[in-house]
Amino acid sequence: MTDIRSIQAGKFNKLLADALKDSGDFPKPEWVDFVKTSSHVQRPTSDDDFWYKRTASILRQIYIRELVGVQRLRTRYGGRKDRGAKPARFVKSGGKIIRKILQQTDESGLTEKVTGKQPGRRLTAKGKAFLENLIK
Repeated sequence: MTDIRSIQAGKFNKLLADALKDSGDFPKPEWVDFVKTSSHVQRPTSDDDFWYKRTASILRQIYIRELVGVQRLRTRYGGRKDRGAKPARFVKSGGKIIRKILQQTDESGLTEKVTGKQPGRRLTAKGKAFLENLIK
């Protein structure tokens, strides 16, 4: 049996992004074409399918790590900020895009909120089945 971890991330994310786009449960907000994804990025993304690719990547991260919060995902998608004459440093990505994607996955039933000692999001049975059926 093939596991999600054994498939290359790029190939799996492309399959998942296409499936999410076809499902219609993840409408792309109109503002997403005008905002930067992080302060280390100089311009907004020009990719038309960015929303679906980022959603696929976030769902894969939740599958692999089992319990993920917004701050961990902000760190995951952050990067090196060029500060001119000062030394470059790492900055987290913006949280609005990640929060909106997680809200959409909650509404579609793929993830659920976990409260308690370690809060965050985890996949539901429907979400795990959706991701695992892509590789069959």
